[in-house]
Amino acid sequence: MQLKLKPPSKAEDPYISLIKKCNTLKSLKSLHASILRSVVPLDLHRFTNLISHYASLGSISYAYTLFSHRSSSFFTDAFLWNVMLRGLVDTAHYHRSLLLYSRMQYLPIAPDNFTFPFLLKACASLRILSLGSQLHAHAFIYGYSSHVFVANSLISMYAKCGLFGFSRRVFDKMPQRSVVSWSAMIGACLQCGFHDQGLLMFTRMLDDGIKPNRASILNAAGCVWSENAAHRMRGVIVDNGLDDDHSVRNASMLMFGRCGRIDLARSLFDGFTYKDLVCWASMIDAYARADLPLEALHLYNEMRLQCILPDSIVLLAVIQACSIRASLQLARALHVVIIRCLPESLLALDTAVLDLYMKCGSLAYARKVFDKMKERNIISWSTMISGYGMHGYGREALRLFDQMKALMIPDHIAFVSILSACSHAGLITEGWECFNSMERDFGVKPKSEHYACMVDLLGRAGQLNRAMEFIERMPVKPDAGVWGALLGACRIHSNMELAEVAAKSLLDLDAENPGRYVLLSNIYAALGKRKEAYRIRDLMKSRGVKKTVGRTSIEIKGNIYTFIAGDRTNPEMELIYSELGKLMERIRQEGYVPDLSFVLHDVEGETREMMLYAHSEKLAIVFGLIKTESGSSIRITKNLRVCGDCHTATKFISKVTGREIVVRDSQRFHHFVNGTCSCGDYW
Repeated sequence: MQLKLKPPSKAEDPYISLIKKCNTLKSLKSLHASILRSVVPLDLHRFTNLISHYASLGSISYAYTLFSHRSSSFFTDAFLWNVMLRGLVDTAHYHRSLLLYSRMQYLPIAPDNFTFPFLLKACASLRILSLGSQLHAHAFIYGYSSHVFVANSLISMYAKCGLFGFSRRVFDKMPQRSVVSWSAMIGACLQCGFHDQGLLMFTRMLDDGIKPNRASILNAAGCVWSENAAHRMRGVIVDNGLDDDHSVRNASMLMFGRCGRIDLARSLFDGFTYKDLVCWASMIDAYARADLPLEALHLYNEMRLQCILPDSIVLLAVIQACSIRASLQLARALHVVIIRCLPESLLALDTAVLDLYMKCGSLAYARKVFDKMKERNIISWSTMISGYGMHGYGREALRLFDQMKALMIPDHIAFVSILSACSHAGLITEGWECFNSMERDFGVKPKSEHYACMVDLLGRAGQLNRAMEFIERMPVKPDAGVWGALLGACRIHSNMELAEVAAKSLLDLDAENPGRYVLLSNIYAALGKRKEAYRIRDLMKSRGVKKTVGRTSIEIKGNIYTFIAGDRTNPEMELIYSELGKLMERIRQEGYVPDLSFVLHDVEGETREMMLYAHSEKLAIVFGLIKTESGSSIRITKNLRVCGDCHTATKFISKVTGREIVVRDSQRFHHFVNGTCSCGDYW
């Protein structure tokens, strides 16, 4: 809710009316000059309105210059200072607003209930918790900490700084609450990922007889993740007459898309009489989030056919769809569109394009984008560092991390990126140093995901007992990510004892994740314990958990071809299997030995070997060899972790064919060249 500053009431000044009617900077400057040339004095009221209007027309520098040359008689007017603070905050000059407040403290000017909301918004935008806490203390000292405007801003500030508990405490202590207070608290739940609490808070608000406003509906809709809740929310929207509100309809589209009812989202989209860019972006984003990238791209093309130029919001949604498809050809084409439509560099778009190239397997293009960025924030640096890690280049990630530390303080996301990079590259000493430096040097308290990275780092290196000791010493309760990292390491090193310890916790914490059951079953199978392997599969079935079907995709001339193990659906399967047989014979002669532990089925050895040959990764690679020019790279995408036997086979295939083969799986990238992989077999 925008705070409206009101000066002491007085009859409307004709000059004030003229100032408010100016809709261009030129007309305002002309009027300002006329006032200065006239005999009419530039009193405090006119002076304040001039500053406010200059700021609202985008000339914050002119407004600040005028403010700096104020008359000494205006020096201690709190309303004037508040107008200047609001102008700075509304134009995203957050640091300058905080500096101005620091000057204000040395003057005989007492901040009021309008001063603190602007400053708290600045702290929230900058995520500066320390200053936000100081402002909370100042508000308490001046007697405004329980004032509804100030408390609402405190709720939002603490949530954006990641302290949900503090937001809730402020809310619970409020002597009175407005609909904006409830909206702020529901927004805090959304911001911090407490969606169920957000919906409960929204229900409490309705039960208290408070009529929801647009903001509370938008925040509550963002907390909805189930179809039943979505239908209930839609009922509230209709009952409160917000069905035709453009923003609410857009939020409803995203809500139904998230809940798997993309058909209802599309029906809302088709119901718009006028579709603005936000509407197109919302529907494209809904398709992308529903893992329907082709539909998202088709809708984008439909928008372009209507001669509608995309803005940054639309392009960000399209980038997300392209990321799912992982098509380098499509990524390059979209990058060209972005450069043409938005020649001025935008940080969010540049970072998204950087991430897109990473996900398409092209470190070279990603690095070019990174090097050409006019400005970089911590997200840009973290994305590039994470990309190097995903592609197996841990040393490069560390070098980049050191460069970043010289420019800014790394946050928890940056540390996840570098710890993951160290894990993928087997850099144990460096990983420990990064982890130990978090709180010691940068004041970043390790979270569960950082502990999971360390368990992964130790586990991959075969230090499973040390990983278990690390888990036991954790100051927070291990979550599914931590136990999952340990279980994955147990699969690599065939440690059944610790695998069972990890699985016991995992099958309670993450009982709906089919990957956990499959991994444990495979560990048993690899150790020859088929009875136990089948027991885990039976447990999975009894709990109604369905195994995710492994699929491998390859793009040929703009078309996506998808294979599953033992696939026979492609019209050219006879040729594919014929070439596959020849290829398997060639790599056998080079020393390839099939690893039958990756086939669980209780069948004869020869049949198991044939089942292994028909894995989706191998079928996609052979199809690529048939359909692409000799010497060109082959790029495939697997929706699960690449099979260990397929990893070995692909190394040999890259050697005998002379092809570079790039494999993107659910964990990372593998670049196979001349018989070696970029992961160094450390995955």
